[in-house]
Amino acid sequence: MSSKFSKAFLIMFFFITATMPGCLFSDDAVTFEKCDDPDNCLTIAFETKEEYKNTEENPQKLADRLAELLDMDVEIYPVSGPGATIEALRFGKADIGFLDGGAAWLSWQTHGLEVLGAEQKQDGRPFYKAIAWVHKDSDMALADLDDDPQTDPYALMEGKTSCHTSALGSSGMLLPMGFMIDSGYIEVVGDPDDIESLTNTVKNYFSEDSSIPDSGTKYYKYIGSLRCLAEGGKDFISFAKDPTVPDYCGDDPESWCFEGEFTSTEDFHGIGYTGVEDGQGFGKAPSHPIMYNPADMDDAMIAAIQEAFTTMTNNGDDELQDVMSTPGITIINTEDHLGNYGSLIEDVPGIEAYFNQKYD
Repeated sequence: MSSKFSKAFLIMFFFITATMPGCLFSDDAVTFEKCDDPDNCLTIAFETKEEYKNTEENPQKLADRLAELLDMDVEIYPVSGPGATIEALRFGKADIGFLDGGAAWLSWQTHGLEVLGAEQKQDGRPFYKAIAWVHKDSDMALADLDDDPQTDPYALMEGKTSCHTSALGSSGMLLPMGFMIDSGYIEVVGDPDDIESLTNTVKNYFSEDSSIPDSGTKYYKYIGSLRCLAEGGKDFISFAKDPTVPDYCGDDPESWCFEGEFTSTEDFHGIGYTGVEDGQGFGKAPSHPIMYNPADMDDAMIAAIQEAFTTMTNNGDDELQDVMSTPGITIINTEDHLGNYGSLIEDVPGIEAYFNQKYD
């Protein structure tokens, strides 16, 4: 774990999570089938909701398919959120569970949980790259395409209007801000241990008019960040994921894509990025991994679960898309999936407090 994440924070997180029950749900919550043989049973921690009773999203479908492939009982252990998932894995209430990238990284660093696989994005990768999208004729894009080291596209972002996906999105905020703070382009404004300083830092370096949208508003999420750029023009920046432009302004473009200074898909330029496989951007935002506790699971069981998910992926089983909203699972280890995520965002002001609040 980075030295910038203090021992005090880890101790506080440990005591907070140690007091949490592994399974938090109401009396009228949906129930799931239990294992007939506890000695031949795989338990999955899964965030559930009442609607699962009557939809294809019911995780019981995933449990039944894994039971077929593993030739053992599989049951769902309902949890209320990431903190409860972590506790279920820590204390042996569940064998595997699904976490977002931030919670997974923190659970690895604080409790030694490990990754056995990760959900694929719709393009098949277990990650997105964080990208700054700009107009191809902007000074930032021209500097990015120029071999002259004196023309720095990141320095030219100062004073521009930035469009973020949300206040704390990985690709749309944490990764690009972490990169630019760590690289010395941006100075933190306010208390470096207070997440509220992030907004002030953004608006001090970029513009008072920068978009940091709330949930449900016009410029929220990836689609909103790109729309903010499309409607803004050459002095705007969209911080988003690398497939954002082809997703929303590609073959089937949104109505707002080409109404202003953007007239075609080719007018969008990704800083430091020229395609899916090349270009670094600001780093990788990891997909949701499948976590387990290595103290409670042997290598043979890990391999069997990985093989089962590989079979489901190769077969294109409906359970993955219906229940997990993913086309497949990539078999990957902890270091490869989460290793550099924390180091990329550790300079974001107040990130310790953010993780503590979000995952406790």
